[in-house]
Amino acid sequence: MERVNKSHNFSAILRNCDAAGVLDAHLVPPDAGVGVHHQIAAGATRWVPVTRHASTEAAFEALRASGFRMLAAHPGPEAVDYREADLTRPTCLVMGAELHGVSDEALSLADQHIVVPMEGFVRSLNVSVATALILTEARHQRASAGMYESPRLPTEEFDRTLFEWAYPREAKRRRDDRTPYPSLDEEGRWVDERG
Repeated sequence: MERVNKSHNFSAILRNCDAAGVLDAHLVPPDAGVGVHHQIAAGATRWVPVTRHASTEAAFEALRASGFRMLAAHPGPEAVDYREADLTRPTCLVMGAELHGVSDEALSLADQHIVVPMEGFVRSLNVSVATALILTEARHQRASAGMYESPRLPTEEFDRTLFEWAYPREAKRRRDDRTPYPSLDEEGRWVDERG
């Protein structure tokens, strides 16, 4: 999210991310910052951590270094229908602020521009609605490709994420104390740490 400045949109996007199975959200915050509207987010912040970046360039650099392709949602002449983009690849969806959209800088850095086609006179949808449509298409493409049939995360990352989701308070305590997480059995119960 590039300078998304309304808390209800920011919060709805996080909820959309959780619904689509997105594990991380990234934010280049607006100058005035943006907060979470907890009723709209419906607890999604517990499962979708937000990484904040100092600038658009820094965000693109960090995400590309992690292997992501950058797709900017923008209703310009170069944009392709979001359903035609390959959303099965490691992809970062770049969504812009409500009034101005994705910045010129982000557009120039993006690998591809995508658009949600519109039939009426309005140029674009609300940013959280557009995000929901695109993420739903990504989920559809990935399901069709069989990508949800087995975990794709490395075992260590899967186990860490599962423990943090299942036991958020205990995970925080252990992070603060710098103690390792216990193993979980198939039912999600702690394995006896004493061996």
